[in-house]
Amino acid sequence: MGSGAAIAGLGMTELGRVYGSSPRRLAANAVRAAVADAGLTLEDLDGLLVSHGMGGSPSIELAETLGLRDLRLLSLMSAFGATAGAMVAHAAMSIMNGAATTVACVFADAPLQPKQSAGSAYHRNAKEYYGFGGMTAALGFRSINAFYALAAQRHMARYGTTSEQLGAIAVSTRQWASMNPLAQLRDPITLADHQNSRWVAEPLHLLDCCLVSNGAIAVIVTSADRARDLARPPVHVLGWGQGHPGHRKERGSEFGLTTGALASGPIAMKMAGVTVDDIDVCQLYDCYTYTVLVTLEDYGFCAKGEGGAFAATGALAPGGALPTNTGGGQLSAYYMWGMTPLSEAVVQARGAGGDRQVARNDVILVSGNGGILDHHSSLILSPHAPSSQGA
Repeated sequence: MGSGAAIAGLGMTELGRVYGSSPRRLAANAVRAAVADAGLTLEDLDGLLVSHGMGGSPSIELAETLGLRDLRLLSLMSAFGATAGAMVAHAAMSIMNGAATTVACVFADAPLQPKQSAGSAYHRNAKEYYGFGGMTAALGFRSINAFYALAAQRHMARYGTTSEQLGAIAVSTRQWASMNPLAQLRDPITLADHQNSRWVAEPLHLLDCCLVSNGAIAVIVTSADRARDLARPPVHVLGWGQGHPGHRKERGSEFGLTTGALASGPIAMKMAGVTVDDIDVCQLYDCYTYTVLVTLEDYGFCAKGEGGAFAATGALAPGGALPTNTGGGQLSAYYMWGMTPLSEAVVQARGAGGDRQVARNDVILVSGNGGILDHHSSLILSPHAPSSQGA
């Protein structure tokens, strides 16, 4: 089963330590670039979906900045790192049911400031903690890093996952980034480099953690029929799904052991008419090496608890059996929430990856992870229309 929708345009601003633009200006530039990439004009847009995080009322303000009028679809969407997948799904459904014809989906962020460390970009003031949240802060849980460290530690305690196995993911991701001219970090690293990098929140080393980046990325979603006549090869949206497990961080829960990929993966694959054995490439949300490992398990690429051993085989690296995060991901390329894996999926589906282009790109899995394992989105993309898709 196919959606009848396709990604026709991709727009990316400069990414990384780039300063001087507000998120709204970055978002506007990304939308303009995506529209031009598709061979369209702003007047062709009748839908705009904006990922939260830009402040204010960004959907309305961005539409005004772009001069968009008479939109049939305008919304701010919020599922944190799972938002990009959710936006593409919402755009595809709107196109299928005739609510819109051409929808821009965009994320922008500019947390980095000159002469400030990346670590300070998302720093919360101690005065912001109050009520029950103040109790966890008093125990040292004052950042997202600490909560993901707790999740990783739980996986290690249950399944024997090791830091070296997490390091294998960091190393393979950097290998891919070394072939991506847009990646922030391109110098090769070794497992020893990973092990010697400083602790951020044990068991997570610095090289287990994603980058912080300024910039914006947008995609244009339209009907598959229309996309065939536009400027770039269409990237067909074959399937999608979401999962929101609601695990509590308490004894007896599945927090740290499973993710929403358990629900979203089968839904997306069934819609696309594929199985996990048909997947050629994975673009997985890698805010931490741990999230790659646990997501691989939940999609079914290996048994539960065997993600570390699977990654250690080199399967995810260039030349491996399951090319994963082929642009360098959030760990080494750039951190644009769910737009990081989505943008690289579009590049690979188009065959535009240059030195990092994979040999087989018929079926591409894209995952988004939001909150602290609270939200998950899955997309199945392909350069082939549903009727000719040859998985």
